[in-house]
Amino acid sequence: MTEFVLLYLLFLKATLSSFSGMTALPILRQELVLTHRLTDRQLNTAIVTGRLTPGPKGGYIVAVGQTIGGWRGATAAWLAMVTPALLVLPLLYWLGRHAKSPPVKRALDAVMLTSVGLSLTAILPLARDAIDSPAPALLVAGSTWFFIRAKVETVWLILAGAVLMLGVKMLN
Repeated sequence: MTEFVLLYLLFLKATLSSFSGMTALPILRQELVLTHRLTDRQLNTAIVTGRLTPGPKGGYIVAVGQTIGGWRGATAAWLAMVTPALLVLPLLYWLGRHAKSPPVKRALDAVMLTSVGLSLTAILPLARDAIDSPAPALLVAGSTWFFIRAKVETVWLILAGAVLMLGVKMLN
C-alpha cells in the first residue's frame, strides 16, 4: 500500500474511534510517537497548531497529517476526518426507511443506551467537581425537576442556571 493510503487508514481509525476533540490523541500517539515516526514535541506542536486554527475540534488531525507527511499527509488526514460524516448520510437514509423494523429498533435502542453510558462516564466526574456546595446541588435538582415538569427549551434552562450561579458567586 502507498504511504497516502496507510496515513488515511491510520487517521480514519483515529477519527472513527473519536467522539469529539482530543479523544483520538491516544491512538495517534500510539501509532506515531511509539513507532518513532514523530516525537512527543512534534505531536504537541501539531496539535497546538491545529487547535489554534478555526474549525472543528478534531481539525488538529490535519495538522498532525501535515507534520508527518506534508500536503499528502494533510490531505489524507482531512479525508479521514470527513469520511465518517459522509458515511452517515446513506446510513440515515437507510434508517429512515427501516426504522419500524424490530431488529433496527433494537439496534437503535442499543446505540442510544450505549451513548447514554458513554456520556455518563464523561459527565459524572465533571459533576463531582462542579457540585461543590449546596447552591449548585439545589440548582441541579431544581433545573432537573423543572425540565421534567415544564415544556421549556433546554437553552433557557442553561441560561437561567448560568445567571443564577453567577448571582450566587457574586453574593459570596
